[in-house]
Amino acid sequence: MRAILLSGAIALLFSLLGTRFAIVQFTKLGYGQEIREDGPTTHRTKRGTPTMGGVAIVISVLVGFIAAKLLTGDAPSATAYLLLFLLVGMAAVGFVDDFIKVFMQRNLGLRAWSKMVGQTLVAVGFGVVAIHPAMENDDGITPAADQLSFIRDFGPHFLGGDGLLFWLGGALLLAIFWVMVTGTSNATNLTDGLDGLLAASSAIVFAAYTIISIWQNNQRCGRPSVEIGTCYEVRDPLDMAILGAAISGACIGFLWWNASPAKIFMGDTGSLALGSVLAGFAIMSHTEFLLIILGGLFVMETSAVMMQVGWFKLSRKLTGTPKRIFRMTPIHHHFELLGWEQVTVVIRFWIITGLCVAAGLGIFYAEWVATI
Repeated sequence: MRAILLSGAIALLFSLLGTRFAIVQFTKLGYGQEIREDGPTTHRTKRGTPTMGGVAIVISVLVGFIAAKLLTGDAPSATAYLLLFLLVGMAAVGFVDDFIKVFMQRNLGLRAWSKMVGQTLVAVGFGVVAIHPAMENDDGITPAADQLSFIRDFGPHFLGGDGLLFWLGGALLLAIFWVMVTGTSNATNLTDGLDGLLAASSAIVFAAYTIISIWQNNQRCGRPSVEIGTCYEVRDPLDMAILGAAISGACIGFLWWNASPAKIFMGDTGSLALGSVLAGFAIMSHTEFLLIILGGLFVMETSAVMMQVGWFKLSRKLTGTPKRIFRMTPIHHHFELLGWEQVTVVIRFWIITGLCVAAGLGIFYAEWVATI
């Protein structure tokens, strides 16, 4: 527990001070945000606000986690290294995207296919290592399981066959990891459109995963007094709790400067990194489908975009006149165009995130109670 508190506190403090330093330096260097021309007119005043603040978040997480491990004398686990790989790897993809926006003054950044290539390399690299037999601990558990899971594993083992079935199962499992990592990182990227929206929402969801990881650590299989039927076969839950606290703390420290009116934006550097590591938490805590509930806000944002694009194309094909379901997507812009103040939208979306997290944690705990 001491390492968890140290990690969160150090990351928060470093993020609070580091983000302020980033604002000063990025302003001097002219790393200002470009604003989409078809966005709400109220956002045009944000042009030139320093971006790439996700660098401060990522560094704060690394400092908080590493400092906590050094102060407690524990070595990081394979699970921690893999989650940090997701964080840093996807942050690098986002950094390139932000770099292009800033220096080429092109709001779209990387081309879609280029960004997808980068995301795919990170996601697949993570997946291959996470299920590799060389990553098994003394109990024979790899960082990621080869089954689907809601709160516990269910269904067939993807790597349970021989020969061709083994390779096909492995390819399908990697495809699932790819969908989760790229899909969640794109979802958080879409959500990052209003001051403080993604930073606070991410802090809430990662705090939930910190609680889940603490519980799984206390109820992990192999501990004395923990019954077999109620225990969790999760590798390194304590390290996930430590890292979850660091990410949550770093997001809160960043939020101090990112709250309306934002002095800095996290950019794709932060949004892609947070989404990818969130998917990593779901995979390694064996709660893949529970993420849909915990990250309900991100699901809502992504679903709205998919519905908007799908209906636009379908209506144009059927009637010749494209139509829209929402005034603008991502959906937070829809409410802005309805006349809601930006702060009102953000706070109400925070409430939605809190309700989703409360529901997810309630389901998680209720499942455990049902197994007693």
